[in-house]
Amino acid sequence: MYCGLQNRVLLCVLLCFLFLTGCSSPAEKKHSASNSTTSAGKQSARAVGDNTTNIQKPEYGGRIILGSIGDITNMIPMLSSDAGSHEVASHIYVSPLKYDKDLNIVPYAAESFEVLDEGKKIRITMRKDVMWEDGVPLTAEDVEFTYKLYIDPNTPTAYAQDYLLVKKFTLIDKYTFEATYEKPLARILLSWMLDILPKHLLEGKDISNSPLSEKPIGAGPFKFKQWDRGEKVVLEASDTYFLGRPYLDEIVYRVIPDISTMFLELKSGNIDMMTLTPQQYLYQTNSEFFKENFAKYRYLSFGYSFMGFNFRNKLFKDARVRKAISYAIDKEGLVKGVLFGQGKPTVGPYKPGTWAYNTKIEDYGYHPEKALELLKEAGWAKNKNGVLERDGIPFMFTILTNQGNEERIKTATIIQSQLKDIGIQVTIRTVEWAAFLKEFLNKGRFDALILGWNILQDPDISMVWHSSQAEDGGLNFIKYINPELDKWLEVGRNTLDMNVRKKAYDRVQEILHTDQPYCFLFVSYSLPIISKRFKGIEPAPAGITHNLDRWWVPKSQRRYEVAN
Repeated sequence: MYCGLQNRVLLCVLLCFLFLTGCSSPAEKKHSASNSTTSAGKQSARAVGDNTTNIQKPEYGGRIILGSIGDITNMIPMLSSDAGSHEVASHIYVSPLKYDKDLNIVPYAAESFEVLDEGKKIRITMRKDVMWEDGVPLTAEDVEFTYKLYIDPNTPTAYAQDYLLVKKFTLIDKYTFEATYEKPLARILLSWMLDILPKHLLEGKDISNSPLSEKPIGAGPFKFKQWDRGEKVVLEASDTYFLGRPYLDEIVYRVIPDISTMFLELKSGNIDMMTLTPQQYLYQTNSEFFKENFAKYRYLSFGYSFMGFNFRNKLFKDARVRKAISYAIDKEGLVKGVLFGQGKPTVGPYKPGTWAYNTKIEDYGYHPEKALELLKEAGWAKNKNGVLERDGIPFMFTILTNQGNEERIKTATIIQSQLKDIGIQVTIRTVEWAAFLKEFLNKGRFDALILGWNILQDPDISMVWHSSQAEDGGLNFIKYINPELDKWLEVGRNTLDMNVRKKAYDRVQEILHTDQPYCFLFVSYSLPIISKRFKGIEPAPAGITHNLDRWWVPKSQRRYEVAN
């Protein structure tokens, strides 16, 4: 994601927690571009300092440079699982539906949509004025083609699940299609927020080896210009974007693997925006220089951090061992020591304060003595050196995380110390982001890892937790399989009754809490900082960059001009 958001967020998938709030079933009516269908809890980013100016007329031109902790991996969204790739793709491609700034689901490349048959059918009519960069009209045939790519067994994607549930896809005409399901699908609207791919450029081609994975052709506000691997990605404004050319000429994502170096680049004026660490936010940006030149924002992020256990490792097959590790970790201490108080401990995969969050679950708390009791029950005892062992084999494992992420490395270091106190030996290994994904995560080559997941708007977390995803390349990369969990995930997914969904997802959280396949650690505050040169910023529940195509910089304040 932008500005080093990978500090807290690993993969960009639709792990969402609000859907049709306050409704037990969808209204069977047509929703046009002026209508919305969901209403999320409204928590906008709060600006620290003044970023207001006198009303001015926006001007075209200039460039924004964003800091990113890691490089992207692929520019075809269905083939990538990292947040950075999806962030870049969101500027290049369009989708039938999207979130607006208040997290309502609204038409985007669609003209209108209707949810029919009590949630078992959706009809979408596309706009007639959306064009691919090469001038070819974007139609419902492109949506059909993209849908078929998702369900093609030869497509190496982790996001096929929603589309495999479609019983029948029907093209009504060139601009209208219907998708029919066997059962009601709670996330039926979310499914059609997919990035549309160009049929005329990909049909009959091997998508895995397509040149579009490096040089994409889209229909969004920006188009691809340049990708220097490991260094930067450059996007330029599209003159053919159906909602109007962006004001900025270019967006540049600079890859800066070290967050301290990124901060120095911000201070020197070489980047315009990044996500601060809590230490930077609290102690390093309070000078008159920063107050005059930058605006800071703070809001509880849409993501949580966790330590996940590889179920292929015999050490972690016993739930008592996983619980013991949770008892031995001081989450309050992590929030203070790692986040300087800029976050909240958490017990599950949903954001505290939202309707899906199970408030009845009590955290294990920091109780090393209970950890030792459980480990003793599981057959572990301390040797003369104070190290736990069983059958002569010491309890030792490696925590894996990504390079350049100070927050995760500090978290791992504190956990290493706390587990040492109860006799568990832990080593820490950090790996460059792209290699981390390709060589370790996707291949299951880890004991335990510290990472984070995005949380957006619907509580259906099947893509990460259902046993069907416990395969190589799947998002259930810890290979956790639990039939009861599968059952409740399916109940929540296949109903529109909010009471039933609440019951299902409360039970999902109870299972995850009892079984501890992850040690859920904390939800941190997102702390973006932006140069005050940029105007048009509208903090909203959707975050800071929801209207990046409407940001602009006065000519008198530009540091960069883009040659035409």
